[in-house]
Amino acid sequence: MKRKLPDSDITYFSNFMENEEATACFEKLKSSVPWRQDEIRVYGKLYPQPRLTALYGNNDRSYTYSGIVMKPLPFSEILSDIRKRITSLTNVEFTSCLLNLYRDGKDSNGWHSDDEKELGKNPVIASVSLGQERYFHLRHKKLKDLKHKILLEHGSLLLMSGQTQHYWQHQIPKTTRPIGERINLTFRVIS
Repeated sequence: MKRKLPDSDITYFSNFMENEEATACFEKLKSSVPWRQDEIRVYGKLYPQPRLTALYGNNDRSYTYSGIVMKPLPFSEILSDIRKRITSLTNVEFTSCLLNLYRDGKDSNGWHSDDEKELGKNPVIASVSLGQERYFHLRHKKLKDLKHKILLEHGSLLLMSGQTQHYWQHQIPKTTRPIGERINLTFRVIS
């Protein structure tokens, strides 16, 4: 379903994967990925990043964000299969996948745009959600009252493209609710 938000191109597919397949992918990735927790600099101080991450790719290009430099591991079979399905849907040849493991409601991702130089001028981000559903918050950079929330369901796909990263920021906020684990696969093109 296309989201009608100004200055954006955002589409949400709630049933990109069937429930059983999404659960199998979640379990396989949780146990096989070499998750890491980097330190992130916030206002000059170092803190453990509030989630675990990993980077996979097919072109050996590193990815840098918030002072963290990640070198990719080769795509696993499961990530290659998901990547092929997204490519057939979008006609975009994704080169990398940044994985995030949110262990509970304390794990989060603060306000940001995926606008790093290596992603190009109008990056396409394909985000697959596995496990616990979480709210994805969006806010317009210039029109401060313009905000939107999307509930990212187990097995869903969120596509952001066009000028979205120029005009919008997004986050996965913390929650005090007792919730389970979530894995997020963010496919991108790193040039």
